Amino acid sequence: MKLLKLVPDNTNIKFLKLRIPFFVVSIALIVGSWAAVMVNGLNFGVDFAGGQEVRITFEEREAAPIPSLRELVGGLGYGEPVVQEFGGPNAVSIRVALPEGAEDTPGAATAIGGEVIAAIAAQYPDARTDGNDTVSGKVAGEFRNSAILALLAAMGLVSVYIWVRFEWQFGVGAMFALVHDVSVTLGLFALTQMEFSLQIVAAILAIIGYSLNDTIVVYDRIRENLKKYRKMPLPELLDLSVNETLARTIMTSLTLFVALIPLLIFGPPSLFGMVAAITAGLFIGTYSSVYMAGPLLIWMGVTSDSFVPQESAIDRQEKIVRGEV
Repeated sequence: MKLLKLVPDNTNIKFLKLRIPFFVVSIALIVGSWAAVMVNGLNFGVDFAGGQEVRITFEEREAAPIPSLRELVGGLGYGEPVVQEFGGPNAVSIRVALPEGAEDTPGAATAIGGEVIAAIAAQYPDARTDGNDTVSGKVAGEFRNSAILALLAAMGLVSVYIWVRFEWQFGVGAMFALVHDVSVTLGLFALTQMEFSLQIVAAILAIIGYSLNDTIVVYDRIRENLKKYRKMPLPELLDLSVNETLARTIMTSLTLFVALIPLLIFGPPSLFGMVAAITAGLFIGTYSSVYMAGPLLIWMGVTSDSFVPQESAIDRQEKIVRGEV
């Protein structure tokens, strides 16, 4: 039985032919994304903006009805709540955003928490209230800063690894591609004003992982071809390397799309932002691996001799003794 091939063996797409226009587009996307973030800002969720937290334990249930609770509390008019298991399968933490000025009005935040508790108690008589607390914007801001530092640390350590694994040019190329991916994702959320929560931070980390994986696969093939085709011009060699890894890239992306598209269309609203970010990240990460990580090697001086060990004086003397020179 003949195997199905999504990409023919003789595929030879000239990706690098348009590297300069696409690089200009990439720079424009980065600048435009950060401009959107500065002008529009991000629509921070309860995780990063503060709110009211209510903790509930269901005494007669083995597991809390999280989907039903999310729908019930969401209908109270305080936006999309964050409902998470807390301490056990039958206990949950419910966080809702506070209206503007509620945090500064004595008793207003607690009253909103009481409204949430009353709505749950009316539908679930076994619900026991374990807490009704206000999460201040200052605490949430510190949490937001910690999330940003975590993203920066992940990107930095990844670049150091690639620097050590390959050469410094590859580390810079990978870092620039990751900055592009994260910037465009943030710009997307700034333009659409979709809620930016802890789930989106997880989605960005997933995008970084996917983009990095694709970049390393391409870089590894470039390194192999640099050793194999010593006289091939670098743009042609980069095209060859991308074409040789194209089947793997397409198969990986299609596999992920099979899982993501149903979630995007039929999944719960609470997951829409995260799934949308990862879906967009597939395109963004693949694009940056081809049109940013690769072309940057040309502009940073990678040549056919980059991975050839330099001959030392002792090596040359040994060749002379053996009559090889």
